[in-house]
This record gives sequence, C-alpha cells and structure tokens, in this order.
Amino acid sequence: MVAIPQISLRSPTAALDIDAAATRFGFFQIADHGVGLSVINDMLQATEEFFDRPNDEKKRWASPSPEINRGYAAKGTEGLSYSLGVASVPDLFEAFNLGPDVVDPDAPWAKTPFFAPNIWPSGDHASEVFRAAVVRYFNEVGALARQLTRLFAKALDMHTDFFTTYTDHSTDTLRINHYQRHSEEGEPQAGQLGMGPHTDYGIVTVLYADQVPGLQILLDGDWLDVMPNPGCFLVNLGDLTAEWTNDRWQSTLHRVLPPATGERRRSVAFFHDGNHDALVECLPTCTSSSNPPKYPPVLAGDHLMAKLLGPRTLQPSTPTIDTSAHRR
Repeated sequence: MVAIPQISLRSPTAALDIDAAATRFGFFQIADHGVGLSVINDMLQATEEFFDRPNDEKKRWASPSPEINRGYAAKGTEGLSYSLGVASVPDLFEAFNLGPDVVDPDAPWAKTPFFAPNIWPSGDHASEVFRAAVVRYFNEVGALARQLTRLFAKALDMHTDFFTTYTDHSTDTLRINHYQRHSEEGEPQAGQLGMGPHTDYGIVTVLYADQVPGLQILLDGDWLDVMPNPGCFLVNLGDLTAEWTNDRWQSTLHRVLPPATGERRRSVAFFHDGNHDALVECLPTCTSSSNPPKYPPVLAGDHLMAKLLGPRTLQPSTPTIDTSAHRR
C-alpha cells in the first residue's frame, strides 16, 4: 500500500503541497473539501439501489452510441486499456455516466456529443431519488474540482483564474463505477481486470472510492495499492494537465483488480475535462530552452473523444498525445 499525500484545502500551503504530490505521484488526497457527508451518503445509497436492479432493467438506460457518454454501461462492454491502444479482455465493471443536467439549448456547444442529454432511469420513486441525489453530488464535486484548478494555477505560477477560460463550458462527466462479482459468474478470464490500465484523459479527476482493495497506481515500475483515508477524496491528474505542465505533473497509469466474489466496491469519478474547443499547450512556466515542450498542442475535445471511443468500441484509441508511452 502506498501512502498518498493527504492535503487539507484549509492549509495555507495547499498549493505547494499539491505541486509536490502531483510531481511525485500524480495522485493526492483532499481533506476538508466541503462536500457534505449527507450528499455523499445519499448518492451512495441511491446508486447502490440502482445497481441492484436486474440487468435487463438497467440496460434500458444504456447509451445509444459510443460517442454518447451517458447512461448505463453493462459489465464486459468496455475495456479501458484500449484507450492506450492495447487490446484486452473486456473489464469487469458496470457504470452509470452523466454530464450536466441543465444545458443552455442555445449555447454553441449544446449540440455536441459532449453535452448530450442525460439518460435517467424512470418509472418509479427510486428513479426520482437517484436523479436528485446524483445531480446534487455532481454539482458539489464540480465546485470542488473548480476550486482545485485555482490552486493548480497558483502552484504553477500562473494567474489564479488561468483555467477559467479553458473550463467555462467544461465537458464534465460523472462516472459511477460498480464492481461486484457473483459466484455464478466464475473466475475472471486470463488477464481480465476490474478496470484495465489507463490514464485519465482531461484535467483533474475527483474520486470517491470505498475503502475496499482494488485500485492500483503504477509508480517507479511497480503496481501499488491505493486506498483513500476516511473522509477524503482521491484526486488524480489527466493527460491535458500533463501536457500543460510538460510532465512536471504526472497523468498516472492506474487500474483496478478484479473484485473478490461477493464483495462490492464503488468508485465515483468526477472528470473535470475542460472545454471541448480549448487549445491545450505547454505552459510558459513549465518549459525552457533546455526543457522544450514534449507534446504538440491539442484540442481538448479531439483528445477526449479519441480516448473515449477506444474502450467503448473495443478498438485501440489513436489520440494525438500519449502521456504514458514512456512509463509502460
């Protein structure tokens, strides 16, 4: 088990602490984050009830096409290693995906796949409770992600509001992952994981995770177990932040081991991924004549969609930038 640094958002050294953790691990934990315990618990209870529904019922709310990252994804329909261009056995997780629940229909980005309408369960009171609890959680964790980017800017010697123009119509997504293997399913196939190795695609991920083993990060060539401290969110950085910082901050490879029979593990990832039309290129504070930019400028939406489609179509992704090639 690797000890991921815990950082309090109330600390006057929070930006410096984030810089140190992002440089060494690409992961850290956030305490004193301001997201209420009732908000988290209501979300967890509602999502547990959703995943306990029969599989045929959940599949009624599946995405209509791979580029629409909304609704239910059944177990065995995705393989995250494809985002790295690596074929694999499909992963052993199921998920529910959503974006902002209110989108201005007249906004120029409203018709893009990144802002497709959410696909909500319906037909009973539990569905209404699910939607209310998940939207409330989405909004509160989204505010936390934006607070983190202000600290990122400070840590990187940029203006505090630097990221604002890159995130004012961010393609934010919440993915609620559920891992549970029943005895009748048998053992995983050779090489099959709960979730295959991957980096996250965007700016920053704020992750709630049960205190159940499974998550691992690749650090110095070894896969190491990670588990959050009670009351903390795990935070990790995505490919776009690695590009901005010229790998000063890592977009860390991570994976999830197969669940033990009968054991339930939940992880709820809020992806703050930036505007789809934002041009991302190396920051002036992260490059020099002896340290030139490692990656070409990239449109955030092009990168995100290229990475997204591979796992959902079980075909290798071909993104513009690959921030992990030198580490795997």
